[in-house]
Amino acid sequence: MNGPMMKRPVFLKQKNMVRVLRALAPLLAVCIYYFGWRVAAMLAVACGTGFLTEWIMASRRDGRVSMACFVTCSLYALSLSVTVPLWIVAVGAVVAILFGKEVFGGFGKNVFNPAIVGRGFVFVCFPVEITSRYVPVFRGFPGGFAHWSMESLERLPTYLQGAGLTVADAVTAATPMWARRDFGYETPTLDLFTGRIGGVFEHEGVSRILAAGSNIEVCGIAIVLAGLYLLWTRTANWRLTAGMLLGATGSALLFRYAVGIAAVPPIGFTLGSGALLYAAVFMVTDPVSAPKKKPAQWIYAVLIGTLVVFFRYRSIFTGGVVFSILFGNMASPTLDRWVGLWQARRKEAS
Repeated sequence: MNGPMMKRPVFLKQKNMVRVLRALAPLLAVCIYYFGWRVAAMLAVACGTGFLTEWIMASRRDGRVSMACFVTCSLYALSLSVTVPLWIVAVGAVVAILFGKEVFGGFGKNVFNPAIVGRGFVFVCFPVEITSRYVPVFRGFPGGFAHWSMESLERLPTYLQGAGLTVADAVTAATPMWARRDFGYETPTLDLFTGRIGGVFEHEGVSRILAAGSNIEVCGIAIVLAGLYLLWTRTANWRLTAGMLLGATGSALLFRYAVGIAAVPPIGFTLGSGALLYAAVFMVTDPVSAPKKKPAQWIYAVLIGTLVVFFRYRSIFTGGVVFSILFGNMASPTLDRWVGLWQARRKEAS
């Protein structure tokens, strides 16, 4: 029974957000196995900082902290490399909540995906810390569950030894996309989807270590399984996920085979490398920043998938996902408006 003395709950209950957190829980375990317990520390810092930021802002407008706060901070933290300093993790979480959501009035009023806002901010402001320090994964049992991080080791894991390389060489290693573009080494597609990203390869007589990318993007199979759960529970919009994958696949086929641009990787590498799968399952499906009309959703998602492939080919950085989604977010209201006008004209004509 509601009454004047009943206290308002601290959290705004959101079942869909709880389902997203459930989908992320196994992925967190996978990340810890591959990279060590520092991933959990990054998640704790991001969620703690983000919660405090939203709690302060919500209190000032007599609102409640949304469960989406923890989804935003989790998606943001897991999109980073395990080597990113914790203070940068905290800064990005504050920006994600404060400038990605709260300045627009709180949950449901934001224009941009808040997690992408935080990720894009640290990407632009701290490019060296974000893009120049990657490490290979742990292998075997217990993997990263027995370690804090690869950086904390005194010597490389057994499978990386034998080439005279050190832990310092592993921390500055190239990711699959960097290795392909700069050294001509193509990571096997199976490794991209299973997460076994690491090893030693030769380039011009020099031994180099292959590193994995950001925490969450390393294991395609785990992301696909999480995506199936979100689609089965109708938490994620299947049109947005399918549209982004179709856009990336179609543009990769077009650029590589029809136009003849060899720098554009084959389909398996395009889908398995970087954060494309992660974005297709967790980022592009954000219901607030995505269009609401079905035709607009298809256009929006296909556009983002196409931009990812284009930016990877032409940009100085090899990723492209962050800015593709931000561009899509900007176009989202216009797409809804155009589709609405088109539907209205069709209705009048009929």
